[in-house]
Amino acid sequence: MGRAEARRERQRGTRRAKKSGGIRRFFTWKKLLGTFLGLCLLGMAAFYVFYLLVPVPEANAQAKLQSNVYKYSNGKILARTGEVNREIVGLEKIPRDVRYTFIAAENKTFYQDSGIDLKGTARGLLKTLSGQGKAGGSTITQQYVKNYYLNQDQTISRKLKELVISLKVDQRLDKDDILAGYINTSFYGRGAYGIQAAAQAYYGIDAEKLNVAQGAYLAALLQAPSQYDWAVATPTGKKLVTERWNYVLDNMVEEGWLGKAERDSLKFPVPIPPKPAPGMEGQTGYLVKAAKQELMRQGVDEADIDAGGWTITLNIDEKKQKKLQRAVEQELTSKLDPETREVDKDVQAGAVSVDPKTGGVVALYGGQDFVKHEISNATRTDYQPASTFKPLIFASAVDNQAETQDGTPIRANTVYNGDNRRPVVDQGRKVGFAPENEDYTDYGDIDVQHAMNKSVNTVFAQMGVDVGLDKVKQTASDLGMNMDKAPAVPAMTLGAMGASPLQMAGVYATLDNHGTLVTPAIVKKAEHRERTVELKDPIGEQVISRDAADATTSVLTGVVNDGTGTNVRNRDQAVAGKTGTSDDNKSAWFTGYTPDLVTSVGLFGESADDHGKQVTLRGTAGGDRVNGGGFPAKIWAAYTFDALNGKTSEFDLETDQGAAVQPPATSTATPEESPSTSPSDKPSDEPTQGPTDEPTSGPTDQPTDQPTTGQPTDEPTAGQPTPDPTDGAGDTTGPPQGGKPSKPSKP
Repeated sequence: MGRAEARRERQRGTRRAKKSGGIRRFFTWKKLLGTFLGLCLLGMAAFYVFYLLVPVPEANAQAKLQSNVYKYSNGKILARTGEVNREIVGLEKIPRDVRYTFIAAENKTFYQDSGIDLKGTARGLLKTLSGQGKAGGSTITQQYVKNYYLNQDQTISRKLKELVISLKVDQRLDKDDILAGYINTSFYGRGAYGIQAAAQAYYGIDAEKLNVAQGAYLAALLQAPSQYDWAVATPTGKKLVTERWNYVLDNMVEEGWLGKAERDSLKFPVPIPPKPAPGMEGQTGYLVKAAKQELMRQGVDEADIDAGGWTITLNIDEKKQKKLQRAVEQELTSKLDPETREVDKDVQAGAVSVDPKTGGVVALYGGQDFVKHEISNATRTDYQPASTFKPLIFASAVDNQAETQDGTPIRANTVYNGDNRRPVVDQGRKVGFAPENEDYTDYGDIDVQHAMNKSVNTVFAQMGVDVGLDKVKQTASDLGMNMDKAPAVPAMTLGAMGASPLQMAGVYATLDNHGTLVTPAIVKKAEHRERTVELKDPIGEQVISRDAADATTSVLTGVVNDGTGTNVRNRDQAVAGKTGTSDDNKSAWFTGYTPDLVTSVGLFGESADDHGKQVTLRGTAGGDRVNGGGFPAKIWAAYTFDALNGKTSEFDLETDQGAAVQPPATSTATPEESPSTSPSDKPSDEPTQGPTDEPTSGPTDQPTDQPTTGQPTDEPTAGQPTPDPTDGAGDTTGPPQGGKPSKPSKP
């Protein structure tokens, strides 16, 4: 090689050496390390700023939503209401070994870590960046933060927030509070949020009754709720959840939370098949609505109830509830044919049954279906209770030691004149009210016991005036009726105000309870995680004397044994009760009781095309007039004797009057107790009606000594059949304001 070529080769080598040395000098390991540390410091500074800027937010709306749980008296769930099936429970209500199943499944170092898992979070970030979707590895604290404060979005910003908030939450909250939050906010499938809803959905029990095997299954579910639900899982899904279940239990043994022998004895707890969430169909909606209304009357705001989180236990006895529904179906609805009879579309039934010793409402029938007819026939107060009000007049008479206008004490054997359209008289002056007895019947001289048996309007209209209408009204109010809008006029004595089966059941329960007030209670217990409602005692104070209550009960046994209520007569069981049939046959009632059970049944005529419009019941089920002694009494008997389960009892009465303690006095006067000689006890020879076909008797609130004139145009025809004892004779009432007595029903 020549000198020139050698020189060029040396020059090329020099250039290569210079170039190589320059690159090495620029990328030295010291520079690389410095750059890395700088980036780390920069990242740490950025994270610190991010940590300072990201606050712990308020809980998201979804996490705070809870359902309200309504239960029968035996603890069985009646219904859940609300958008989210969640009922938050405290950690103290979750068995200790069940709590550890969740730690063993998700985060064995939960009680030692700082609330985050950097490796798991980094793995999740990489998967998110690479588009691989959701990744596990988060701590229980992180999952709680995601559920309670954030959302399920798979974004970098959400994951970074999760990391920061988890650190702060771990510093601020006790570990047990975090665990409780996690268990209560997680989704378990089957629409269940939180362990309480999950325990009910998968095992039909409350969370506090879960065992460790069941807890391990619920903990395993959280990894893949839909895939691991045993009822719908594929063979692969069942295999995976079984493996996950075993993994949880093995971890518990490893950590010393479960004994090896106990673990080996455990078998996989196959959950129950899923059940549809109880809806508002049938009677459920009526019961839920009645319970909510009662809580509001007890001072709980509607908004608080609607916010959820309540466990409301009712006094409703599940078995009695079903028996009441069956009795209505058996004795009424099965006989209706709305396709061929228009009137059958207009029939509404309502009933309430009360335990007179506790005041608890043990059964309630609000209508055929809440979703089709939201108005509850059990609590509505727009129909007249009719002659079921008459016992209150007698109770007021005894309680006030009232006398007839000639000074005779009013007792069961006191004699009145019971002729049809006899004008009511007050201190010798006609008050402008001459009620009609049903079927225009003239009873002549009749004692109070027989007048109650036959429901004689003229007797009780006069008795009300004798007692004093204000006193009668006060007694009715004391017994539990809402009398605020009922004017103290003579028509009030025929039950012309509005009332509900719930109210009437309470009134008669008070009579059954010897005059101590019974206010029917739907709700037995109402609990919330943050408060418990102190419910008022359904049993109140003595509102009428025991003598008055027991005498009334005694008289009402005669109605059942020898009057309009014979359809409920039972040779083995003492029964007291009263029928009622309102003006124009728009309602029919039977309210009756035994020593252990009080039930009020009402039938109401309501237009199927115009809810709220009252129409007649006449012609129901192909019959004629509907009386309290008919369908209502039959429903009452079918339910009551079934609900009593063969148990019989006698009334414990402290009274010396009435059908229960002595044979009813005859209507023939005795020297000691002759009929009152006041004008009220003499049949009037003067006509009481003008030329119209509606009886008129002038104003009811002002007495008058001038008789009305004219003759009625609707006289009963000759040869009219004698009313059947079960027809509720005399049960029709006048209009609510007492302006005119009602037109009697005719066969």
